[in-house]
Amino acid sequence: MRVLTVQELTRHIKTILDEDYLLNNVWVKGEISNFKAASSGHFYFTLKDDSSCLKVVMFRSRSRNVLFRPENGMSVAVRGYISIFERDGAYQLYANEIEPDGTGALYLAFEQLKERLRREGLFDQKNKKKLPLLPRRIGIVTSPTGAAVRDMVEIVRRRWPGLEIILVPVLVQGEGAPLAVARGLQLLNQLDGVDLIIVGRGGGSLEELWAFNTEVVARSIFLSKIPVISAVGHETDVTISDFVADARAATPSAAAEMAVPDKKEMNRYIQSIITRLIRAAREKVREGRIRLEICRASRIFTRPEENISGTRQQSVDFLKHRLLQGARGTVKREESRLAALAARLQALSPLATLARGYSVCTTPYTGRVISDAREVKIGGRLAVRLHKGLLQCIVEDYIN
Repeated sequence: MRVLTVQELTRHIKTILDEDYLLNNVWVKGEISNFKAASSGHFYFTLKDDSSCLKVVMFRSRSRNVLFRPENGMSVAVRGYISIFERDGAYQLYANEIEPDGTGALYLAFEQLKERLRREGLFDQKNKKKLPLLPRRIGIVTSPTGAAVRDMVEIVRRRWPGLEIILVPVLVQGEGAPLAVARGLQLLNQLDGVDLIIVGRGGGSLEELWAFNTEVVARSIFLSKIPVISAVGHETDVTISDFVADARAATPSAAAEMAVPDKKEMNRYIQSIITRLIRAAREKVREGRIRLEICRASRIFTRPEENISGTRQQSVDFLKHRLLQGARGTVKREESRLAALAARLQALSPLATLARGYSVCTTPYTGRVISDAREVKIGGRLAVRLHKGLLQCIVEDYIN
């Protein structure tokens, strides 16, 4: 009897499983538990039902194509192949595809992203930017071919001839479309003078419109400093871009009509305003003339002397009283000011200095003030003024 090693037995079982046609491409239905999205991009989870469980691994090359976010408790169907993980000796399902049970993957991905962005506030009305009344330059992010771009350009030029249009041609479906649309929005935000952006495409299936349901496009619209109109598909098509954009148009053609006013209608509207203003001004002038005639015919103008009595006399008396009060107040203020000046003048007066015991010596004839003893001779005469009285003196001697 041959005795097998664990490795030999494991590899034998693996070979049997790998060669089983049914197990090479099998769909398995169950509930997700222990879900883990590794930093490498791989998905690891357990698929279980009421009585059994199965380990599942989905490598990054496959998981990046999953549109929705798997979650614990979610009922799904997984397609893949059964094989042995030799290290643990355990069989597991290597998943190639995963679908939500009971609803489409695209629909589930749409609802998950919509709810997440709603919680973040990307749909809030307070974040919506107002569309300009008359943009000078419009940017359009769409496919360069097809009816949608032709219709938008034609309608804009018809409604406002000469308005500048900047077309950013991008992929609108397929694997590279989301990033292309996002970059188109970013490019227009880097240009000067762009007042409004239209982003969208013509109609198509849910898969064909999917670029406008991706997170990268939604966040690019939200981060745009320029107002954005979303115009994706037909009126019944609703995308994540519609919720994030500052305005949603049912179709690309409707977006073009929303973006710019009709020049002829605008001219008619302006002319109607001018007409109403002229009519209102004429009516004001007419009313003013009528009031003027009424005033001219009134007694206040025909017999003005009759009005200078009664109430008018009271007004005159009141003004007279106020005038007298003002005059008295002015006199009092001036008296106070003069008294203050007199006090300052008295303090600076030489007489005040004499009153404090000082005297002033002058020559008797010229009145020149003597400040130095050497200015007089012995035997000379001096007049000495005191606070009260004057002394006539003869100099007998002086001391330096």
